[in-house]
Amino acid sequence: MSSLLCGAREAELPRALAPFLVALSLIGGGTILAPTRALAQTVRPVVVEYSGAKVKSKFELVNDGLHPVNVVIEPKSFEVTPAGEVLYLPLDSSIHLKLSAMSVRIPPRQSRWIFYEASADSSPAWFVIPCTFSGMPKASGLEFTVELPHTVYLLQKDALRREDVRVHTSAYIASQGAIFLELENGSTRLGRVTGLEAVGPAGKKSYTSFPCLPKRHRQITLPWDLPGAPERLKVRFQGFTLDLPLARSSEVAR
Repeated sequence: MSSLLCGAREAELPRALAPFLVALSLIGGGTILAPTRALAQTVRPVVVEYSGAKVKSKFELVNDGLHPVNVVIEPKSFEVTPAGEVLYLPLDSSIHLKLSAMSVRIPPRQSRWIFYEASADSSPAWFVIPCTFSGMPKASGLEFTVELPHTVYLLQKDALRREDVRVHTSAYIASQGAIFLELENGSTRLGRVTGLEAVGPAGKKSYTSFPCLPKRHRQITLPWDLPGAPERLKVRFQGFTLDLPLARSSEVAR
């Protein structure tokens, strides 16, 4: 059986799912990246943030297809590597989660709500609820499953501050046509880059948001396809903005 894994990064467990890239993991090894525009199954919302260490909430499992599907729900903790890859882990013992259901069957053109209560021994905390859809018609003779995430962040009372963030590198790599940014959140606070904007002689280009987890580095590569080299990069957080000059470099050591 093959599987479609949606949201390999959180830029990373994205807020918008279509169009997006999915990883088609075939029996016998190997991963093929394929663009997908019309998945009939969705989870909404994809990413949520709440203040405090306790929350009661819900998310919706949607089946817009013409066939019934089965959904298995398995909460996980996760880690984000410096390059932005999301690694699923067993749910941490400090996170306490009650779900209204661990599996559901959804008829065609219908949806189901999953209610949950979550608490953490301390904040910030984060976890993901991967939802695996199965029972869809075969594609090219292959049975497959679709895994879609609902990601939850429990935020601390104090927001991330400007002095918490250290910029190690901000450079334009001409040989790659890309901007390289390396940030470090040296605090115990969880924050989010709400957006990035690169500015060059031919105009501006915007990029998506991503979480800035406590005591971690992030390395971000941003494609630049406008004429001329970009000159500055604005990194917006909740409450402040970093306006960074971009150095020129043929390559960046990682």
